[in-house]
Amino acid sequence: MRLKGKVAVITGAGSGMGEATAKLFAKEGATVVATDINLEAVTSVVEAIRAQDGEALSIQHDVTSRTDWEKVYAEVQATCGKLDILVNNAGIALAKPFLQQTEDDWARTYRINIDGVMLGTQYAIPLMEKNSGGSIVNISSISALTGMAGAGAYTASKGAVRSLTKAAAVDYGKQNIRVNSVHPGYIVTPMSAPHMEHPDYKQHFLNQVALPNLGTAHEVAAAVLFLASDEANHITGIELPVDGGVTAK
Repeated sequence: MRLKGKVAVITGAGSGMGEATAKLFAKEGATVVATDINLEAVTSVVEAIRAQDGEALSIQHDVTSRTDWEKVYAEVQATCGKLDILVNNAGIALAKPFLQQTEDDWARTYRINIDGVMLGTQYAIPLMEKNSGGSIVNISSISALTGMAGAGAYTASKGAVRSLTKAAAVDYGKQNIRVNSVHPGYIVTPMSAPHMEHPDYKQHFLNQVALPNLGTAHEVAAAVLFLASDEANHITGIELPVDGGVTAK
């Protein structure tokens, strides 16, 4: 087991890539603290983990709330006594042309996609320092590497996640805290499937990737697992695309 004895907080774990990561981490021996703003969804994920003899607990969590982050880490300390891994996965996508985006659109996207990462990182690092190190994995997007049409606020926020990752990696490397970002491409999840699997659009998405198929949430989770594990002990500050070769074109 690659995460045996580790304690991992995973945000946005109620569905999609967060759910896949939570289940994979538990299978690999981690105690998973699964958080999501949708308590019913994340509780269902934790029940599925426990049904497979995994260790997990669920917490309702708004990643834009400092109070909620304090609550999450207080529970981690009380229940687990330490923190080894943080996966900042929670995020939203706003498909709206740049000139149509309002200040409220911009602010909401940034609050969730980058402020949530900042707050989680701020609270995780002191706990990891007490534990002689740890690993933070931030979920960004290929839009942070290539740009993406029709999603200006989303692209900008994911670019900020990429830059924050590098800054934290440099600032806290000597404390043995590794910080990396994963950049998913065209990944089929419950949220994206109606578009990516739609007969009228699927071929368009397939044309973007170099490989024969679109990505899955499990394939993203596998990349997150590698960066979170001790196998990546000398890797920090990188961006790892999981994109089927989109960024290679």
